Amino acid sequence: MKNNFFEAVKGKLIISCQALPNEPLHSSFIMARMARAAKMAGAAGIRANSVVDIQAIQDEAGLPMIGIAKTDYPDSDVFITPTLKEMRAVAATGVEVVACQVTGQRRPHDEKLAEIVQQFRTEFPNTLLMADTDTIENALEADRLGFDMIGTTMRGYTPATQGMNIADHDFEYLKELRSQVTRPIIAEGKIDTPEKLKRCLELGCHAVVVGGAITRPLEIATRFIEAIK
Repeated sequence: MKNNFFEAVKGKLIISCQALPNEPLHSSFIMARMARAAKMAGAAGIRANSVVDIQAIQDEAGLPMIGIAKTDYPDSDVFITPTLKEMRAVAATGVEVVACQVTGQRRPHDEKLAEIVQQFRTEFPNTLLMADTDTIENALEADRLGFDMIGTTMRGYTPATQGMNIADHDFEYLKELRSQVTRPIIAEGKIDTPEKLKRCLELGCHAVVVGGAITRPLEIATRFIEAIK
């Protein structure tokens, strides 16, 4: 399963099909159809949030998947598959990859990342782990802990990286990351044009995840409206 995933997505586009409860497309049925459209367009994989969406998309698209479970806890700002409970639930769907947030912040219930990664490996030895990171330091920590791939997902979304973007200054951050980590890099986060996607691949990323620019019509429409205000 592990090698199959890396082979399937190498040099290709993974499309994130997500809609949160406050968004107009929030529906497992709609996300499954979105994933079908992504497959028809030629996407190599899907990233999806929540067990019900993952299962619906598996039935509809049949593509390799990165699964997450966005969950808010009152004692932590970590929300992407934040605890072992969510990691287990996502892995139980049979997805190839479980992604979780690795941003150096305190985790819910004060869980320790090294401990839950070790436990997860014991329970799901054939499931890949992706680290959604924000800084070089946290990417290196994920690398050290043995995550199978390093994502840039959280850059710009944490207090330490607010206002930052992996595309800034011709992807200088991505170049530095590529020179320091040993695991495959999955570029993700604010990649909103085909040109940026191509640049990520040219710089050696294994694959690229694009979400909002393709699958969030509210965000897309808002950009156009803002341009004419």
